[in-house]
Amino acid sequence: MTPFLRTLTATGAVAVSLLAPQAAVAAEAELGEPLAQAHAHNDYEHERPLLDALEHGFTSVEADVWLVDGELRVAHDSWELAGAPTLEEAYLDPLAELVSPDGKQLYPGYDGDFQLLIDLKSAGPQTWAAVEEELAEHRKFITRYQDGKVKDRAVEAVISGNRPLADMQAAETRYSFYDGRSTDLGSGLDPEFMPLVSENWTKLFTWQGVGQIPAAERERLHEYVAQAHEAGYRVRFWATNDIAGQARENLWSELRAAGVDHINTDDLEGLEKFLSAPAH
Repeated sequence: MTPFLRTLTATGAVAVSLLAPQAAVAAEAELGEPLAQAHAHNDYEHERPLLDALEHGFTSVEADVWLVDGELRVAHDSWELAGAPTLEEAYLDPLAELVSPDGKQLYPGYDGDFQLLIDLKSAGPQTWAAVEEELAEHRKFITRYQDGKVKDRAVEAVISGNRPLADMQAAETRYSFYDGRSTDLGSGLDPEFMPLVSENWTKLFTWQGVGQIPAAERERLHEYVAQAHEAGYRVRFWATNDIAGQARENLWSELRAAGVDHINTDDLEGLEKFLSAPAH
């Protein structure tokens, strides 16, 4: 485990020092102002997984996970697994050092959830079981479902990718939740089981930000989000235009206006700047 030091700066910001095993300071980060709609797509591909996202105020990060020889490795493709960090090293251990002593807050003073979206790349049932085992070791700050109700903590782990639906539904105690798809909107699944519905943007829409969104697509977007919210689900899209420029800003503006809960990006600084500015 690589330890972290959590301190207050003179300005009141939280400074987080990443300490090397020999206690030498290797890097330092400040937790940014939390942005409820900011989601870091493939967060592990940034120079400092998790820390870079936190510095920019992101409240949701995504990690692709593979079960390899009993270890959960974080990587996009199987050929990248050699030397890839574990879920514990890249996310769970750092989070353990960063959350408040009572396990209920990551960003000081922010009561919203922090989402750890875990995309299972290897076989679902076995990988999910291994993820659950590791999350249980960090139960102090991981939101869980137990005794028929959700017990909120600082971090909510949501399972995407190869999701073992039946296994997850059968569990009496869970440390993770189910990421649904657009086809699940009318399923009646309890939001305490499925708090999030994610979908490929291009499956439902053709517009990628060039010019104005067609009126029919804007109406469909708002209806989709309203239907999800009425059922108690949050909304996320992937495969949205993420090339810096006016088209991306147009698309982000429509997502923001529609109330999409998690806006997907690889550009941490770009989305932070966008969400920090007044909506227009």
